[in-house]
Amino acid sequence: MTRGRWIHDWDPEDESFWRTTGRRVASRNLVFSIAVEHLGFCVWLLWSAVVLYLPAAGFDFDVDQLFWLVAVPNLVGSTLRLPYTFAVARFGGRNWTVVSALLLLAPTGLLAWCVGNPDTPYWMFVVTATTAGLGGGNFASSMANISYFYPERRKGFALGVNAAGGNLGVAVVQLLVPFVVTIGIGAHIAGAGLVWLPLILLAAICAYLFMDNLAVVRTDFASQRRAFQRGHTWVMSFLYIGTFGSFIGYSAAFPLVINKTFPESKAAYFAFLGALVGSLARPVGGWLADRVGGAKVTGWSFATMGAGVCGALVGLSRHDFWLFLGSFLVLFVATGAGNGSTYRMIPAIFTSQARRNIAAGMPKAVADLRAKREAAAAIGIASAIGAFGGLLIPRGFAMSLGETGSIAGALYVFLGAYGVFLATNWWFYLRQRVLVARAPSLAAARV
Repeated sequence: MTRGRWIHDWDPEDESFWRTTGRRVASRNLVFSIAVEHLGFCVWLLWSAVVLYLPAAGFDFDVDQLFWLVAVPNLVGSTLRLPYTFAVARFGGRNWTVVSALLLLAPTGLLAWCVGNPDTPYWMFVVTATTAGLGGGNFASSMANISYFYPERRKGFALGVNAAGGNLGVAVVQLLVPFVVTIGIGAHIAGAGLVWLPLILLAAICAYLFMDNLAVVRTDFASQRRAFQRGHTWVMSFLYIGTFGSFIGYSAAFPLVINKTFPESKAAYFAFLGALVGSLARPVGGWLADRVGGAKVTGWSFATMGAGVCGALVGLSRHDFWLFLGSFLVLFVATGAGNGSTYRMIPAIFTSQARRNIAAGMPKAVADLRAKREAAAAIGIASAIGAFGGLLIPRGFAMSLGETGSIAGALYVFLGAYGVFLATNWWFYLRQRVLVARAPSLAAARV
């Protein structure tokens, strides 16, 4: 290790190194990476909880305007994920984690300022919600960074735990904001922004003191360019729209959907349960993918998502909140498991490519390093494209409510989309004949 906490000798695939040094260092970096990523998700989805209190606070926004406030952060967050991924390679994982944490002070401070003035115009709320997208970029940089710390055999579970710790921020913010607004800091919406400031500062300090930069992460643009040119990068990005895009989209819209669909009750307080079970299911999906195959788990996930949507439609037609909620919880669990399994598929695919390169004569060290760098870049690309589902789902609900007064139309569209995702996963990664006869490298997605 040199000045600035740069580690130059890192080989987690070496059992002796991993047992004596690697595991301890990787675990320390994972813990503080999760802390910053968790707060990033809290800030990213902050508006999903805050919008419920704006009408009572005197901000006369219609339903479409409220849905835009929960959708805009997802649009910005998904766009930022690509530069955040490459920032790790440019500046170092530890260094960028500190910077990305401090950037979260802007959206939280602006939110407190906006709601503190009843004359704040709607466009200023949109600008403030836009800055909340900074929290969405943290996921990509954190996942790309942590993927280098762990050996291939432990990567699925490690990435699942890292992602789950971040995803839990959605449930935390949707659980904590109602408490803060009603009986917490000054019983005012401004507290929903101010409460995060000391936590953000603490997380940034801990990342500075306890995390490390890996010199091996300093990838060249050639590796990133190769990742863009791989067909599997784009197939996995498409599948990730169906898994993570569903998770973040439903998480952002769920409190408002419940509020508008079941207005006679205070049922929106239960919205945090969706993000909670979805987050907890993510490492389980990664764990299962390590054992039975990522493509199989992803296929099961899409099928279960379809079943969850069908149950929600029945609950909607009967105006049965508990059936509606239970079906959505099944849907959230499936999105979480699918998140873990798709992320396990990406490094496996590039590892298989490395084996082919070695067989073709490329030195093993060069092939393995190229695979890791391309996989990290592909993870960032997939996370960016997949997160666009966070825009599509809230806007789908908003248009369905505006045109028909019900979310049923949007749910039917989502059900059809899951059929497309299921077929795509089967076509590229589960067809035995194609895997064996035409593209043996695709078998990596199944191990």
